[in-house]
Amino acid sequence: MFQRSYNDKIPQWKTWLAAWQQLDFVLLFLVVSLTAFGGLIIQSTEVRQETVRWFWLYHWLLGAFGLILALFIARLRYEFLIQWHWVIYGLTNCSLIAIKFFGVEINGSTRWLSILGFQFQPSEFAKLGLIITMAALLHARPANSIPSMTRTLAITAIPWGLVFVQPDLGTSLVFGAITLGMLYWANVNPGWLILMISLLPSAILFNVYRPAWYAWLVAMGILAWFTLPWEKVGVAIVTFANVIAGGASGYLWNQLLKDYQKDRLILFLQPEKDPLGGGYHLIQSRIAIGAGELWGKGLQHGTQTQLNFIPEQHTDFIFSAVGEEFGFIGSICLLIVFWLICLRLIIIAQNARENFGSLLAIGVLSMIIFQVFVNISMTIGLAPITGIPLPWMSYGRSALLTNFLAIGLVESVANNRPRLHFRR
Repeated sequence: MFQRSYNDKIPQWKTWLAAWQQLDFVLLFLVVSLTAFGGLIIQSTEVRQETVRWFWLYHWLLGAFGLILALFIARLRYEFLIQWHWVIYGLTNCSLIAIKFFGVEINGSTRWLSILGFQFQPSEFAKLGLIITMAALLHARPANSIPSMTRTLAITAIPWGLVFVQPDLGTSLVFGAITLGMLYWANVNPGWLILMISLLPSAILFNVYRPAWYAWLVAMGILAWFTLPWEKVGVAIVTFANVIAGGASGYLWNQLLKDYQKDRLILFLQPEKDPLGGGYHLIQSRIAIGAGELWGKGLQHGTQTQLNFIPEQHTDFIFSAVGEEFGFIGSICLLIVFWLICLRLIIIAQNARENFGSLLAIGVLSMIIFQVFVNISMTIGLAPITGIPLPWMSYGRSALLTNFLAIGLVESVANNRPRLHFRR
C-alpha cells in the first residue's frame, strides 16, 4: 500500500489559503475599514435629501468588488508586469486620447468614457498605469544620471500632458507627485528634484513679489552649481528656465486656464470675496468643520451636512462631513488611519524582493499621500480646490476601483517577499 504524503494530509482549504500567507492583513483591514466608514458618511449626507441616490450602497458594493480584485491580484506574481509595461503604457495613452473623440460630459467636464453603459474616468486608471510604467523603467535603469532621468521624464510627460489638457488640473498634480516620489526612491539627486519643481514657485513669485523672485533665481543658480555635472551650463539653463516660467505665467493664467480653475486657485485665500460663487464651498466647509468642535455632533446630526449646505459633499468635500459629525477627535483618528496605511506601504517597499516591487509600493504611497494632503487641505482652506477625492472615502467609482487595484499590486509585492525563517 502507498502511504499518503504530508501534502495529501493538508486540508484543501488550507492549501488554497496558503496563497495569501504573507499578505499584509493590517493594510487590508485599514483600507476596508476606510471604505466602510466612507459609506456611512456618504449615507449621512443623503438622509434628508428628497431623492435617495443610494450612493452609499454603490460605494460599499464597488468596494466589495474592489476587494475581490485586490485579493485576486495579490495571488499573482507582480513581476510579470515588467514584460507588459509598454502595453500598459500604450493602453493608458490611448484611453486618454479617446476622451477627445468619445468623451462623455458630466458636470461640465469631459473626462469620462462610456462602454456598454458603464462610465469610467481613464485618468484615474492612468495613475496606476504611470506607476507601473515608471517602476519598470527605473527598475531597468536607475535614474541616477541626467540622461536617464530625462528619459524617464520624457516618457511620463505624455500621459501627464494628455490629462492636463482635458483639463484635469487635480489629476495632473497627482501625476507630478507620483513622479517625484518614485524618482526620489530611485536615488535621484534631491537637488535635481528641487530644480525640477523650481519653475512653479518661480511663476508664483514673479507675479506676487518680484524681490523674492530674484532671490529665488539666485538660490536655484547656487543649487544648480553644486548639484549638476556641468556647473556653468547648468546655472545658465536653470536661470533661463525660471525666467521663462515667470514671464510665461501671465500667458498661462490669461489664455490657458478656465475661469473656474482660476477661482479655485486664488479664492481659497479669501473666499469671502465671492461668498455665493467660487468661495461658497470653502466657506460652508469651514463652518461645518468648526461646528463639529471636539467630539462632533454625531452621525446624521450635522446641520451643514444634513441640510445640504455643501454641494456634492459625498465626493470632494466628504472630510467636512467627518469634521462636523465626528469633530476634532474623529478627524484625528481618520488621519491616524491614513498614516498607518502609509507606514505599511513604506514597510512593504523596504522588504520587497527587488526594486520593481519596491517602486510599485512607493508609487502607490506617493499617490495616496498627495491626495490625502490636498483633499483635506482644500476643505479647511490651506490649498486651492482641485477636485481631488479622499481615497476610499469619497464616492467615485473609478477612483475607488483604482485605489483597490493599487492595493492589490502592493499586496502582491508583500505576498511575494522573501519568507522569514526563524532559528530555534
